Amino acid sequence: MSKVKEFMQRKNIVISARRYGIDAMGAMAQGLFASLLIGTILNTLGTRTGLEFLTNAGQYASAMSGPAMAVAIGYALQAPPLVLFSLAAVGQAANALGGAGGPLAVLFVAIFAAEAGKAVSKETRVDILVTPIVTILLGVGASALLAPALGSLASGVGRIIMWATELQPFLMGIVVSVVVGIALTLPISSAAICAALGLTGLAGGAAVAGCCAQMIGFAFLSYKENGWGGLLSQGIGTSMLQMGNIVKNPKIWIPPILTSAVTGPLATCLFRLKQNGAPVASGMGTCGLVGQIGVYTGWMADIDSGVKTAVTATDWVGLLLICFVIPAVLTPLIGAVLRKAGWIREGDLKL
Repeated sequence: MSKVKEFMQRKNIVISARRYGIDAMGAMAQGLFASLLIGTILNTLGTRTGLEFLTNAGQYASAMSGPAMAVAIGYALQAPPLVLFSLAAVGQAANALGGAGGPLAVLFVAIFAAEAGKAVSKETRVDILVTPIVTILLGVGASALLAPALGSLASGVGRIIMWATELQPFLMGIVVSVVVGIALTLPISSAAICAALGLTGLAGGAAVAGCCAQMIGFAFLSYKENGWGGLLSQGIGTSMLQMGNIVKNPKIWIPPILTSAVTGPLATCLFRLKQNGAPVASGMGTCGLVGQIGVYTGWMADIDSGVKTAVTATDWVGLLLICFVIPAVLTPLIGAVLRKAGWIREGDLKL
């Protein structure tokens, strides 16, 4: 047993929830962002402006989402070069065989293939052959065995959430908004979760609302302590910056969570806000305005397909209110009540 432990240490194979559930999953979301999401944005810009170069660039980027996710996961797991480069083929296979739930399949398969590749790396004199062959064969084999089932599971769960949101928009608007918003602030990837589940439509809109409530909410709630720098770093960066303060005083999390419980059902019931762009955008909120860009690209796609005739003033008002105005106003108001009650003290939100 001690020999196995020593081997694992030597190979930097760390089996832990943090490495797989936080590091690998977060990296996967970045890979998906740099391929599918950016590709969707470029494709939309190219279509709207008539610039064929942008359209082609977007299509090429989107087509590489599987390899991008797998390589990003390998990077997070600190895979050596030959393993890292071999994961491109593994990601392509897992994403293709996983169908609509491809991102979840890529996550599991790429982790397995990366760790297997790390295990054999530099163990033979012909490492340049052995490491890529083992990584690719085991990865593609695992894709054939696991990816269809994992993909079906993920897309099935996503469909149930979206169906339930259409059926019960008020209740599910609250649930999706609060849960995805909390996931965004926690050191896990809400974007990867939304991507894995293929969360779009009304459920995607509720997810966007929850993420914005956390980011814009914390930005304005902590403006007194952090000024404009904190406003920008949280508002278009990430509310995860507050995680250390939340551990010290969990009560500071109450205002943005309550705000998300308000904006979620407003998004689903009143404005019928749908995020029909790339699913990863549902879990990004105002980070680089990706959530809003996702909503817009979804509008354009719906217009092209005939589902939607035009982008209305109500659409824009709903997007601005849900994503920016309500969180910026409501969260500090709730925070003021908690400050007066002594639940939030001076300096509790200082970054």
